[in-house]
Amino acid sequence: MATPLSADKLLKALRDEGLHVVEHRSWRTNNRNHKGPWGPTHGVMIHHTVSSGTASSVELCYNGHSALPGPLCHGVIAKDGTVHLVGNGRANHAGLGDDDVLRAVVAEKALPPDNEANTDGNRHFYGFECINLGDGKDPWPAAQLLAIERAAAAVCRAHGWSERSVIGHLEWQPGKVDPRGFTMNAMRGRVAKRLGGAPDGPSDPPPRPKYEPFPGAAFFAVGRRSAIVTAMGKRLVAEGCGRYTVGPGPAWSESDRKSYAAWQRKLGYTGGDADGIPGKSSWDRLKVPNV
Repeated sequence: MATPLSADKLLKALRDEGLHVVEHRSWRTNNRNHKGPWGPTHGVMIHHTVSSGTASSVELCYNGHSALPGPLCHGVIAKDGTVHLVGNGRANHAGLGDDDVLRAVVAEKALPPDNEANTDGNRHFYGFECINLGDGKDPWPAAQLLAIERAAAAVCRAHGWSERSVIGHLEWQPGKVDPRGFTMNAMRGRVAKRLGGAPDGPSDPPPRPKYEPFPGAAFFAVGRRSAIVTAMGKRLVAEGCGRYTVGPGPAWSESDRKSYAAWQRKLGYTGGDADGIPGKSSWDRLKVPNV
């Protein structure tokens, strides 16, 4: 039983284990916490995506789909071993599973057969979706298997868990087959060996992006032309808040204001606080690249 890791602690744990980690969009605030509790956490669950292609798989797991809103996991593990973080908090990945399995995970004992679906797993498990078609033919590259091992070990090490806290979706919910192509017993063996030693040490993180400092509300006025406005517009589009028919471009316009108002509403602002004129708090959260 453990309190969930914060976004910063999860990121540090993964990088300290030697993983190359990419922070995807607004992963730190992407969760389903409004639909149910997150925590206490008890383990790590491994899945396969039944998809191909890194970019499309990461977007799918970030956004979800009409039948299952995202995030669909906390991290997506690509074929090359890169971990793309897409969620922080409750995620739609585990679904209902067997309470006997959960008790075994908590006690760190051998797993019983999963023959019931009566317990909320989204509350208790970190989830990693691994890019694979799940057809038994799509290969599992060595780099990807190593990343699965490292990611599971990183979370276990951060919480003081053993390899018994790592399970596959097929061991949790009756009828599931993922991950298909390697055995969870073999993966737990790898995790146990890794936990018996020191972590590999932090991988070199990618250069930290430099974001545009807030230029002040007065900056956003009719007649203003700046590359900052274009960069802001592109970020608004990336966040699903674009209200442009043309652009975005360098001239501050009504379309920019409407788009920014959509971003403010997405953050929970209402009334005059969602008038489309940027404020420092919402600007900092938009992370406009430095131009």
